[in-house]
Order: sequence, then C-alpha cells, then structure tokens
Amino acid sequence: MPQYQKKDARAWAREQLVGCSAVTIPSYSADLQRLNERGIRHDIRKVVDLGFKYTLLCSEVAITPAENAQFTAWARDTAGGKLGLFFHAGFGTLEENIEAVKLAEKAGADIVLLSYPSNFWPTSEQEIFDYTKKFCDATELAVMLFPIPLWGFERVDPAGMNVQFVRRLLDACPNIVAIKAEQGFPLVAGLAEMYRHFREEVVISCPIEGDCIPLMSLMKLQFSGTSYTQWMGDYFPRAFELARTGKWDEAMKLFWQVAPARAASGAATAAYMPGVNYINRTHWKYMDWLAGFNGGPLRAPASRIPDRWMKTLRQGLQASKLEVTSEPDSAFVIGRFPC
Repeated sequence: MPQYQKKDARAWAREQLVGCSAVTIPSYSADLQRLNERGIRHDIRKVVDLGFKYTLLCSEVAITPAENAQFTAWARDTAGGKLGLFFHAGFGTLEENIEAVKLAEKAGADIVLLSYPSNFWPTSEQEIFDYTKKFCDATELAVMLFPIPLWGFERVDPAGMNVQFVRRLLDACPNIVAIKAEQGFPLVAGLAEMYRHFREEVVISCPIEGDCIPLMSLMKLQFSGTSYTQWMGDYFPRAFELARTGKWDEAMKLFWQVAPARAASGAATAAYMPGVNYINRTHWKYMDWLAGFNGGPLRAPASRIPDRWMKTLRQGLQASKLEVTSEPDSAFVIGRFPC
C-alpha cells in the first residue's frame, strides 16, 4: 500500500519524485509459461546500482494482472526502500487496468503511469476525460498523466491534451501528481506549455534525455521519467543530478560523450515507429541485455529486432565508451539467467 494518503499525493510527489526513472521489462521462462524470478531480481538490483530512483514495471508485454502483481512484489522485495515502483496502466481495457492496479497497490507499487489501450478510440474530449477520471478514482495511488501522440488523441485536439483539458483533469483528479509531458513529440511544445502552466501544482517530467539535460539550463526539473536510459549505464542519473544541482556544464560533458549511443537508439526507433505508433519492446529488451541486464525471450506477439539494428546499437555503446557485453547476439534470446 502507498506510504501516503490519496489527499496528500501531490505533496508526496513534490517531496519524493526526484531523480530518474528507468523501465524494467519482465523476464520469462524459456517456455514462456511463467515469470523468471532470478532474471527480474537481477534487473531490479542493477537499476538500483546504476543510481535510478524509480523504475516503470512495463506491462505492454503479454502479462496478466496477477503476474504483474508478482512482478511488483519481487521488485519491491528486491529493492526494499531503495527504488520507487511505477505501475504501468498499459492493459487492454479500463476494467483490466483497474483490476491490475488494485493488485499492484497491495504488492508494493508507489505510483501509476497512465497509458491508454490501443482499442480506446475516443472521438471527444469527454471520453478521454471520463476514462482518466474513472481510473484515477479507482486507485489510491498517485498518477502521472502521460499526454503523447501515441494515443492518437490529436483527432480530438491538435495538442492531444491541451492546457484547458489538463486544467480540468487536475481539478477533478487530485491524485494526478505529475505530467510526463510529450504533447507534439518530437517537439518540446507540450513540455513548455505544461511547465509554464502547471509546474507549481504538479511535477513536470521531461523523459527524453536528449532534451532534458540541455533544457535544464532553462528549466528547473526535479524528475525525469519514465524512460529507457538504463541501457546507457549510470550516465543519465549522473548527468541529471549534476544538472539538477547546478553543475550543468559537467552534465553536458557526459551528454556529448553518449551522443553515439543516443544516435543509434534514435535511428533504430525511427526505423519502425512511424508505421506502428507503438514501442518495440524487443528493441528495448535487447538494449538492456547489451548493458548487462538479463535479456531473454518475450511472449508473443513480440516484435523482432533485425541484426543490423543490433549491430548499430552495440556500436553506439562502444563509441560512447559505455559498458557493453562481449557475448554474441545469439545469447540475447536465452538471457543471462534462463529458467
């Protein structure tokens, strides 16, 4: 259960939502019939060791609500109080997300990243509002709002979630404590608007590390996430903390060091994202494995990662002088701790 009362969620977030959040994709057994406990615990320990303060327990990988609760419980037991846990409201329906979040609350989740199902196809602002409020009302956890073009809400409004709509949600849902602001991505327009209008009320997050560090010369940001930066080792927690504490020039030295890895990731993502508007979690799992995380198989339907992008991503880490495994790519689908 959360360490705060729902009515105090915003005050809790202002105090506790500090630092960076990774993303942890669950690991599975070789036959894909169960979760891989040893692989999951390894990945959680590594996230803690790299200096991340939170991680998102990714649910967009064919996992059931009950399995997600077990994933959460293992993560909480492994990390103790060293790591905050985001529940990922990425299940197929509103009802399933509510079922899953209630289980995750009991298992040790701290906060929610609110996603919207692929089959949620609103044609009015009211439908988006109703979905969001029903979810927020159903959980005792703090909620991070996540406006981004992935949801397709631009059919309702060019911004997806405009300032007036976000204002309405903040007034109606007191447990919305933060905004992962990506309206208009890859532009920073949504971030700028959310920061301008709401930074005194809720935590504004810029999850894109390539934007976040430069913008911290202009914006006072206390949190970045959730985002898949742990594949670059401890770079982002280090750089973010330097920038947050006034050592921006030092942060930028690290920023430029990892430019090859950033470019490699951007190229690999650009190869598939425009046609599907959905994150290839196999790409992310492979990127993790390169950096020492478990890796291993994912359940169907799982996308593939072509050899050429494996080579590109590996070379990006090498050129950035970051940790990268010497094992062959064929070991990725087995994982470091197969079961």
